[in-house]
Amino acid sequence: MSAIIVVGTQWGDEGKGKATDLLADRVDYVVRYQGGNNAGHTVIVGDVTLKLHLVPSGVMYEHVTPVIADGVVIDPGVLLTELDQLVDQGLDPSKLRISGNAHVIMPYHLELDRLTERHLGRQKLGTTKRGIGPAYADKASRVGLRVQDLYDMKIFRQKLDTVLKERNAVLSRVYNRLPMKAADIETEYAVYAERLAPYIADTGTLLHDALDQGQAVLLEGAQGTLLDLDHGTYPFVTSSNPVAGGALTGAGLGPDRITQVIGITKAYVTRVGAGPFPTELGAEGASAASHDIAERMTEVGGEYGTTTGRRRRVGWFDAVLARYARRVNGLTEQFLTKLDVLSQFDVLRVCRAYRYQDSEFEHFPPHQSIIHRAAPIYEELPGWGTEITEVEHYADLPKPAQAYVDRLEELTQVPVRWVSVGPERRQTLERD
Repeated sequence: MSAIIVVGTQWGDEGKGKATDLLADRVDYVVRYQGGNNAGHTVIVGDVTLKLHLVPSGVMYEHVTPVIADGVVIDPGVLLTELDQLVDQGLDPSKLRISGNAHVIMPYHLELDRLTERHLGRQKLGTTKRGIGPAYADKASRVGLRVQDLYDMKIFRQKLDTVLKERNAVLSRVYNRLPMKAADIETEYAVYAERLAPYIADTGTLLHDALDQGQAVLLEGAQGTLLDLDHGTYPFVTSSNPVAGGALTGAGLGPDRITQVIGITKAYVTRVGAGPFPTELGAEGASAASHDIAERMTEVGGEYGTTTGRRRRVGWFDAVLARYARRVNGLTEQFLTKLDVLSQFDVLRVCRAYRYQDSEFEHFPPHQSIIHRAAPIYEELPGWGTEITEVEHYADLPKPAQAYVDRLEELTQVPVRWVSVGPERRQTLERD
């Protein structure tokens, strides 16, 4: 059958949770392929609101098997808390399957993440301090602990003693912190191992067998294209690869299995934390009008992080970023979210290109100095000035709203198949 990748086309927070939840009705497996609990997906169905950080969005469907694949880094305590919360809300997460190859976030990862970010001061990266970066660093350094290590405590302790010797030296000598005790960590993680045991599986074989049997697999990432470690606005990025290529390595599938790559695109742009943002509204030194638009966009759009609660930076739609996402991910179609947030504005702006010195860039600049100093080149489109949250068919949207969607489609060169006009499943309009 087919494997479908869902990927964010901006700096994350595009609405992947809603899109994945909606698309999950058509598949058998929903797979989280990278990242950790530094990201969050919000899913709203009727009176139920789920804020998921590690469990894949398809958990709300009885027919779906949720999978946490090899490329994810897992904080066991956070995952177990999330599973307990799902049970409290009347959901059954027993079908969840977790790869034994996934890496485990350890207490020293959390401590080092907090201390390093504080030590950077004004140069801080804006991490969520969830230990994600240090866990991926240990993975790359080949000293990381994996889920499967939890089920041989002799191996677990040997690996822990080796890495903790170096980590404790850093904690005590560099940051003047007390060293951590291996015995305490072993005791804590042995409890996690016992509770997680029913969920552990060979997820690579599980997914390959499912595809061979004609079942459908949906691969969902965390964050977005511009936060990719290799292809994003480095160093203001995450520690893994959210792009479509990361789905293949993270889940253990070959490119021949992929039939669709769906880009989740917000009708404007947001980002959390530090880093360049050419179309940002309300930045330091901006006009009063810019600050006013930013305030309204933030409040109506609810632009606060699912994981951290941090206020997101907001800006007009950026077609340069969208075209870059198309190229990097091989997008076949788009799922446009939060169009309803723009209903409050009489005039909308869309960035079609950047200007830097005497040059114009229609494609993502090849040098960091350009993206940091680029000025957006805007075109203006009329707003529609009426609420669209109750519209049930795309053809019933106001003509200016349809024209806005058409223009984004033209600028990005990727067809827009779905348009979201609110947070609930029913508030999604599918185009022919």
